[in-house]
Amino acid sequence: MILNKQLRVAILLLILLIVALGNWATDRRATDWAHSLRVVIYPINGDQSEVAEKYIQNIDEDNFSAIKPFFVEELENYGIILNDPINIAISQPISQHPPHPPERGNIFQVILWSLKLRYWAFQRDEYQGPKPEIQVFALYYDPQTTPEVRHSTGMEKGHIAIINLFAHRRQNQTNQFVITHELLHTLGATDKYNLSDNQPIYPYGYAEPEREPLYPQVFAEVMGGRIPLSDNNSEIPHSLNQVIIGEQTAREIHLLK
Repeated sequence: MILNKQLRVAILLLILLIVALGNWATDRRATDWAHSLRVVIYPINGDQSEVAEKYIQNIDEDNFSAIKPFFVEELENYGIILNDPINIAISQPISQHPPHPPERGNIFQVILWSLKLRYWAFQRDEYQGPKPEIQVFALYYDPQTTPEVRHSTGMEKGHIAIINLFAHRRQNQTNQFVITHELLHTLGATDKYNLSDNQPIYPYGYAEPEREPLYPQVFAEVMGGRIPLSDNNSEIPHSLNQVIIGEQTAREIHLLK
């Protein structure tokens, strides 16, 4: 009996080691910036509305066309020349919603949710193509009936993002900014804004922290989330043309050593 128990423990430890090594290899490859990141977007009708359904049925590559040029330009700013740094593919829509993260949950509840989400994502991966390095589950909502959406989530472990977006063409540019922000979370970037008021945190949440005068800023730091206009006022960028990757974020995703 003791031998059997030791054998089971040894097998479990071996499985955990294999999973850990696999995750380490995936994490390392995702931010080596030597190849194109494979991202698959899985559209979901977030509110079961006709507006969201119609929007999803018409989704194509143009809905995400600003993301690749953003990565190309920002990588060049850090001396990395990669013509195709990110490859975005679109899966068939899926009907199931991902498990919601616990509100104010303790560490054990968050870990349990993370494991459930990774298993859920594994079950829903019916994309007919190369295995994605990042899975983006995009929930779309009718902005007329849902003017505010839940906070989006990007997980480094598992490289999964759950993103809440608006099903309207006028929101397309802002949607792409939100997607880019969460993609960078899956690569290890951290938020650089105050959770209580959404204001960017100085200096790392500012695109140009050494600007004179400091305000108004012209750009948003991608993980700061907004363009600071004063000490307590900021605005969401209208498009990725108003966004940069700051040095601290660049270090977190290994653009800078």
